[in-house]
Amino acid sequence: MARRIEKAAVIGSGIMGGGIAALLAGAGVETLLLDIVPFDLTDEEKNDPAARNKIVNAGMDGLLKSKPALLYTKKDAARISTGNLTDDFDKLAECDLIVEVVVENLKIKQDLFARLEKIMKKDAIITSNTSGLPLAQMSEGRSDEFKANFLGTHFFNPVRYMKLLELIPGAETKQEVLDFIADFGERRLGKGIVWAKDTPNFIGNRIGVYLIAKAFKLLEKTDLSLNEIDAMLGAPMGLPKTAVFALADLVGLDTIGHLGHNSYEFLPEDEEREVYKLPKFVEDMLEKKMFGNKTKVGFYKTDKSPEGKRIKKVLNPKDLSHNEFDRKAVPASVAEAKKASTPAEKMQIILKDSFAWELIASSMIYSANRIPEISDTIIEIDNAMKWGYAWEFGPFEIWDNLGVAETNARMEADGMKVPEAVKKMVAAGNSKFYKTENGKQYFYDLVNQEYKEIKFSSNMIFLKTLKADNKVAKKCDSASLIDLGDGVFNIEFTTKMNALNGEILDFMDEAKSYIDANGVGIVIGNQAPGMPGAFSAGGDLKFMGALAKAGKFTEMNDFIKNTHETMQSMTYSALPVVAAPYGMTLGGGAEVCLAADKILAHTDTFMGLVEVGAGLLPGGCGNLNLWKKHINAVPQSVAISNLADIYIPVFQAIAMANVSMSAKLAQKSGFLGINDRIIMNKDYLIGEAKKEVLRMLEDGYAAPLKDDVLVIGEAGIGMIHAELLNMAGAGYVTEYDQVVLKKIAFVLAGGDVKTKTKISEDAFLKNEREAFVELWKNEKTQARAEHIASTGKPLRN
Repeated sequence: MARRIEKAAVIGSGIMGGGIAALLAGAGVETLLLDIVPFDLTDEEKNDPAARNKIVNAGMDGLLKSKPALLYTKKDAARISTGNLTDDFDKLAECDLIVEVVVENLKIKQDLFARLEKIMKKDAIITSNTSGLPLAQMSEGRSDEFKANFLGTHFFNPVRYMKLLELIPGAETKQEVLDFIADFGERRLGKGIVWAKDTPNFIGNRIGVYLIAKAFKLLEKTDLSLNEIDAMLGAPMGLPKTAVFALADLVGLDTIGHLGHNSYEFLPEDEEREVYKLPKFVEDMLEKKMFGNKTKVGFYKTDKSPEGKRIKKVLNPKDLSHNEFDRKAVPASVAEAKKASTPAEKMQIILKDSFAWELIASSMIYSANRIPEISDTIIEIDNAMKWGYAWEFGPFEIWDNLGVAETNARMEADGMKVPEAVKKMVAAGNSKFYKTENGKQYFYDLVNQEYKEIKFSSNMIFLKTLKADNKVAKKCDSASLIDLGDGVFNIEFTTKMNALNGEILDFMDEAKSYIDANGVGIVIGNQAPGMPGAFSAGGDLKFMGALAKAGKFTEMNDFIKNTHETMQSMTYSALPVVAAPYGMTLGGGAEVCLAADKILAHTDTFMGLVEVGAGLLPGGCGNLNLWKKHINAVPQSVAISNLADIYIPVFQAIAMANVSMSAKLAQKSGFLGINDRIIMNKDYLIGEAKKEVLRMLEDGYAAPLKDDVLVIGEAGIGMIHAELLNMAGAGYVTEYDQVVLKKIAFVLAGGDVKTKTKISEDAFLKNEREAFVELWKNEKTQARAEHIASTGKPLRN
């Protein structure tokens, strides 16, 4: 019988355990969350179920209140049941998967597994989320059957957002179990799978903690401040803005300290073992509980001035005092790196600094020396750092960016020891760790000294690989058209944050004409590193603002008219169009998706029409298509008795700039409809979108017919005007807010027509275009748009 996970359990309801439970529930798995009975109960409380479940209930409360949210939607919590390890232990016998996330204590884990073995379902999979204790020791004394179904599954916090899932096989784990969990983790949970060995801290934390511990050591001999170091080692190096010390605060110095101590104890043969011996100032911080964000003081802290202003302060490691720092005072190399055009150029500029160079170079050398100790290949190490630590490039990809031979020469000149395997690679005439040939990606196997093909799931399509294989049919500075095979083409945006501009809209028209002549279907999708990334952060406000300031409103009107024609040509294309959004899908990005036949959204898709923040309303058919999405969700056999029940939610979505903080919430708010799909793994999006296009063709796809639109008319406008009057009286909206919101109300209502009138889509879009241009004529909209474009924050004027 085929193995499947119908019910799972998580033992341990802390931040990690709660996050794993939330992820399983979000994937549709009924999940049991258990924790211990508190030790300090009174005699009366010992008979009180609520008191006995105090710990697990506190964990569940924390899960429900977590920010950022760990649940895709609060409804997912209904799939999680709670209990304790005394009263509810036998319920584990019903579970197909049991994940242990208890305290890092070997005896506690061993005792738990001994109890579990007595009641577990035959062939149930048991995993441990330990980060340091050997699997062999944890399963000591257990039966062969238990060990055959036992492995490590190491998630990273926050579980919903961090892509990495390290899988650690036990010596006796069945291959069938490993294959099943890898598929379940990748396909159902949406994770990036990295195979690790049963070594302390596995892969991500072995390399990540080394880098942080090395930074602690280097800090003792530099004059740079912590914030200067973080400024250099953040975005310019392709690392998250938390870089090193802000990351330590985020993770928790107590956690890093535990991992450092663990590494020093269990890695006696490590050539860099002394790096894990934490400096005195770090040990002093641990003693004073300066753990970072969780204790509100660490390498950084926030105070208030006498005037009540927030002041960010940074640690002086010499005396553990905190001093205010100027956020704008950063090393000159950071400003220089911002002007560079490629990641490699940015890195080369930053690495002129001796601190940055020694830290990054040491980490690259350390990574290479860990093969095959912690991993058989460079791929696992690079992916672990990208998916678990949010690096844009892994250590070996950084090496490639810098030039392997050139980097080796600098290392040797500085007295560093380049790993022999890397020297052999270069001596054999191989200049890079990665290469693409004939549409396939290859990595260099440092153990066998040869290139090997990187194997991916058949569900994955990578646009960069296709581009390297000359599969680009057309391109411009802002977009590309890529041949996905089988007659399906992908329109990719390539601007910063994939923001829409005039060039993209013109390109979409050209691309559609090309596909009409040469293909069978269209995917609109992008791929960017990191989580969540941006499918498209919206339209180009600066371009529109420049037109407005120059008084070129006729040109603006023509531009919006062309935008409408482009979006409508996608909606009514003779070929199926599938949009594949993820991450930020805002404003114009959401409008592109709403114009498609179907949307295949990654589970972390943050979708919304947010133009009101700039003093505008959607100008790319967003009002029309969101209205239609809601109207069309009502079955034709059901008469719409009250259009206000549809009109008010749609108005609120646009007027309040609501952003759906997951794809499931986008379903709830009507941005995703009944025919749209949610994809758990971001790497599956393009492949699944292509398959969806072909499926639609196989099902006999026919272009939708353009029909008149049922609107609420004057009744809706009247409702909103009356409500705005009340809100203005209570001080909730400014005078100009009312101007903008009345325009939205007018357009969504279909204009000043009778209730339940049907109007043409052209008439609806004429109202949208005229209202959009009219708002841009107002200096207050111009000021709002300029402010949000430059600061990212709305202006209330």
